[in-house]
Amino acid sequence: MEWTVKGWSELSLDEIEKIFMLRSEVFVVEQDCIYQDIDGKDKLAKHVLGFEKEELVAYSRIFKPGDYFKEASFGRAVVKKTHRGKGIGKQVVEELESYAKLKKVDSIILNARDHAIRFYEKSGYEVVGPYKGSDTGIPHSKMIKKI
Repeated sequence: MEWTVKGWSELSLDEIEKIFMLRSEVFVVEQDCIYQDIDGKDKLAKHVLGFEKEELVAYSRIFKPGDYFKEASFGRAVVKKTHRGKGIGKQVVEELESYAKLKKVDSIILNARDHAIRFYEKSGYEVVGPYKGSDTGIPHSKMIKKI
């Protein structure tokens, strides 16, 4: 796996297309959830991309404190279906946390779909309550980790 972190203006058009395709493939098609993925916040985020050869197989975006929530936060964490079960999801979280530490962030917050809570708990995140802002109709919980 080759990992990179880029701001919006650093992404190529090809990378942007791959990001939107992967997010749509998993969140909209696979999970049968119609929602507005393109939310106008991608320009604020740093984008963590995991490539295997030329294929984008893992992705997430991270925000500095104040851009999305009071705390630093990440979301849209995704691993291509064909690449799950190989520890890549854990690698995504580790890459996000490494970037946050580099930026001297002391905690990260996320809104996890409830089916993913156990995954994030294994990485040290704790549920701090339900998230009521979801526009997907899928239950989410707010989670936080001190880093």
